Amino acid sequence: MNNNLEQKQKVVGELTEKFRKSNGSYFLNFTSMTVAATNKLRHLFHEKGVEYKVAKNTMIWRAIQEVGYQGIDESQLKGNTGIVFGYDDPLVPAKILKPILEKEETPKFKGAIVEGVFYDASQFKTLANLPSKSELIAGILGSLNAPVSGIVGSLNAVMRDLASVIEEVAKKQNN
Repeated sequence: MNNNLEQKQKVVGELTEKFRKSNGSYFLNFTSMTVAATNKLRHLFHEKGVEYKVAKNTMIWRAIQEVGYQGIDESQLKGNTGIVFGYDDPLVPAKILKPILEKEETPKFKGAIVEGVFYDASQFKTLANLPSKSELIAGILGSLNAPVSGIVGSLNAVMRDLASVIEEVAKKQNN
């Protein structure tokens, strides 16, 4: 009995640590997923650097309480629950899940905690359509690069025009 309690405390401790480290935690109901579909999903997560963990709802709930997340209700953790932890970019799991959830019956999205805010199942599309960290950086760099390339183009045009003027002056002086 004592060993079982220690094991449960260890799982809760691991989950608590994962919640604290992650920027985005997504809850999925994986009931009736085939082994092949589950393995494919795990592979996609692994490729993108996100982690997938399955645990009992009571342990997940204890870890959520330990971390102190607000806005989530224990009733939202019904059925089999898998958690996807996104560490670098909180929206990467949503980007991975979006095409799968649009085409497949399972898994089902239960909710997510992104940057400490809980989003319920009805808000998945909002999350999935937000630009990811890398998309935001690319957009910012692109907008910063546009004025610079415009300036470089203008400077090149001025230099080209100046070279033409000097060439014309040299021709006139030689004649």
